[in-house]
Amino acid sequence: MDKLVIEGGKPLSGSIRIHGAKNAALPIMAASLLADGEVTLHNVPHLLDIEVMLYILERLGCTCRHEQGTVTINTSSIQSYDVPEELMKQMRSSIFLMGPLLAKFGQVSVYQPGGCAIGERKIDLHLRGLEALGATIEEQDQQIICRGRSLVGTDIHLDFPSVGATENIMMAAVVAKGTTTIFNAAREPEIQDLQHFLNAMGASIIGAGTDTITINGVEKLVPCSYEIIPDRIVAGTVMIAAAATRGNVTLTHCNPAHLTSLIHVLKRTGVQITVCNDIMTVSCMSRPKSVDRIVTSPYPSFPTDLQSQIMVLLSLADGFSVMKETVFEGRFKHVDELNVMGADISVDLNAAFIRGVPRLYGATVEATDLRAGAALVIAGLAAQGKTVVEQVHHIDRGYDCIEKLFQSLGASVERQSPVSKQLDFAN
Repeated sequence: MDKLVIEGGKPLSGSIRIHGAKNAALPIMAASLLADGEVTLHNVPHLLDIEVMLYILERLGCTCRHEQGTVTINTSSIQSYDVPEELMKQMRSSIFLMGPLLAKFGQVSVYQPGGCAIGERKIDLHLRGLEALGATIEEQDQQIICRGRSLVGTDIHLDFPSVGATENIMMAAVVAKGTTTIFNAAREPEIQDLQHFLNAMGASIIGAGTDTITINGVEKLVPCSYEIIPDRIVAGTVMIAAAATRGNVTLTHCNPAHLTSLIHVLKRTGVQITVCNDIMTVSCMSRPKSVDRIVTSPYPSFPTDLQSQIMVLLSLADGFSVMKETVFEGRFKHVDELNVMGADISVDLNAAFIRGVPRLYGATVEATDLRAGAALVIAGLAAQGKTVVEQVHHIDRGYDCIEKLFQSLGASVERQSPVSKQLDFAN
């Protein structure tokens, strides 16, 4: 397995362009199945999850290409509605294929999805939503078979504003007969991006970004060309890294409106942030201040996907902070690794208590999931000495060459693979 070797203690400095959002690209790639012909998507990052989704689409019969940030998906030859079990186990976002395949073929066969081990993430809201549209669900061990030849629009109330369930229902309802209204819908920017993409293909959807989304079914969708929004979690990760290393970084091609909650928290720690259209500059010249309490919650509140990263900054802050995680119960696995590096963090159920320390120290640590891995990279960048982050494949799921990203900002970080290590030893 690859690992990252980081020599910490250098303030980040420079300018970085933020790549496209993984969490927007994946459902949009799935939604491309709803049109017959070639869909072109721009600003798509080169990530492990993206490549897995492309491979799944190819296994279903599509022809796909991914070159220089542009993905083309030709659905003309798609023949299958059975998503292979081994591929679903690799990526939770494969569940996004349920809605469009059901709408296209009248049936779909999937398996319980895999992904990061950050707590229980049931798909019951997805299944209930599809059942409300008229589908029947049959479960056989880990296999889920969903049938619905004639979907009919209806009112659907989600018990929790699940992003995945909202998106799956949108994609299934877009060609259903009549009107579907989703109440307590997720409000994330990625939901809005999916609405814009589906409408560009001829759908009739309004309300994304609010808690009520209305979908008027149409006869068919047509291929289009579309650009994916910037990745707000990658942008947030860079912002926090700039603050943790006491650096000065400019982010371009980002959307500050998608990061309001993080900007608010960073300003409370004393970080300076200036915003001009799609450009942000983040600087931190002195030790950050603690924040009494941060609670993760669905958008527009503080995102769970930035919880582990902001904890690194708070571990270096002057004072005592509390972080409460309300979305995923298994998302404090990075705490033990940060404590190995000298942090002073204790956990009680879904709350982490962080006593700031003057500095962190380099150590060998392990990425247990995508965002925990990003947090450990930030910790390594800020720490004194050498840090080795193992299990980098988790990080590759959401960051396009994270070592190159931070190298461009002056960081000393390199990727080492087992092959290169053997070659070095031989020399």
